[in-house]
Order: sequence, then C-alpha cells, then structure tokens
Amino acid sequence: MSSIGPKQAIFASLAEVAQALGHAHRLELLEHLAQGERSVEGLAARAGLNFANASRHLQILRRARLVEAQRHGKHVLYRLAGDAQVVELMKALGRVGERNVAEVNRVMTDYFHARDALEAVSCEDLVSRLHDGLVTVLDVRPEDEFALGHLPGALNIPLAELDRRLAELPANREVIAYCRGPYCVLSFEAVAALRMQGYVVHRLEDGYPEWKAAGLPVEAAA
Repeated sequence: MSSIGPKQAIFASLAEVAQALGHAHRLELLEHLAQGERSVEGLAARAGLNFANASRHLQILRRARLVEAQRHGKHVLYRLAGDAQVVELMKALGRVGERNVAEVNRVMTDYFHARDALEAVSCEDLVSRLHDGLVTVLDVRPEDEFALGHLPGALNIPLAELDRRLAELPANREVIAYCRGPYCVLSFEAVAALRMQGYVVHRLEDGYPEWKAAGLPVEAAA
C-alpha cells in the first residue's frame, strides 16, 4: 500500500480550503466577518440566512481553518482566522474571476461600471490625500460595522440615511466613499447618488478589510 507524498498531502489540504470557499453564502459570510467579530445570529441576519444554515456554513469554514470561534455567554462569536491572509485570498479569487469568468465580467459591466465607470482611488493614493487633508472619507456601512473598525477620520453615513444627511458632507471637498469590499454595492450606490447631487466623489477601490489587511491605520469606537 503506497503512502501519500508530501506534495499530495499539501494539495489535499489546500483542496479542503478551496472546497470551503466553494459556496456563495460562505464567501458572503467571510466578507461580513472581514468587518469584525460577529455572532452566528448577527451573521445570519446580515447574510439573509436562517440560524441553522448560517451555522452549517460557518462550521465548514471553521474546519478549513478560515474562521475561528469562541463562546461568549450564550453566543458563539466568529472571526477570521488570520485576517490579512483570508482577505488576500478573497482578493485573489476575485482577480481570477474578473479575468476568466464571463458572468463576473457581465455583472461588473451591467451593474458596477454602470454606476461608477471612473477609476477608483487606490489605498496608497488615499493615504497621500489624507495626509494633505484634501478629502472627506465617507463610510457607508451600517453603524455597527463602522464601530468595529473604520478608516481614520471617516464620516459614517449609512447608505439608507445618505439623502437626509447630505448637509453633513462639506460641499467644497472631494468625497472618497468606501464600504465592505470591492464587490459591496453600498459604495457604488453612494457614489452614483452623490454625483447626481453635484458632489465630486470617487470610490475607494477596496474596502475596509483590504485597507486593514494592508497594515494601514484604522480606528474603532471606544
């Protein structure tokens, strides 16, 4: 009976990770966990899943060592196992999909590019603009996600509240909007809405998780 070689053992383990990523719900759960630690109940509500379904997907991610769990009282809290590595893995998957998968390109053109065809601002460029005090950074995620962590000095106006809180945005400064990640629709919708109101606004090419994974400074609510 032949024994498995070291390369085959590694590939078998990597295949388990790939299998864990192979479901749209699990990718969305990872995106939500990239914002910060969450309970199963909170993740289920955010992803539109029932508790049992969310728990099942989280267990698969946990077996693949993509997430970790810890009990706090009556609740089990999940977090990414190695934030930077998991976020980079998600980015790499997106890059491959955008290059090779026709359906990804169709959605990018029909939805995302239709709302914001201008070149997004890179993290490096935003660091420079923040240093010069030239922009207002707008976080359009829900308040609870903003509280877990956000870009330094960012103003939090959730997308649903944007229309009635426009007065909080300085009219004479460029706005850079961001949200959960490169495929989060919140910042695309915010950019489209603000341009219709006459604001000079661009989108950050990545979201909060990618900014944090790059080792750039973040803030959290006290």
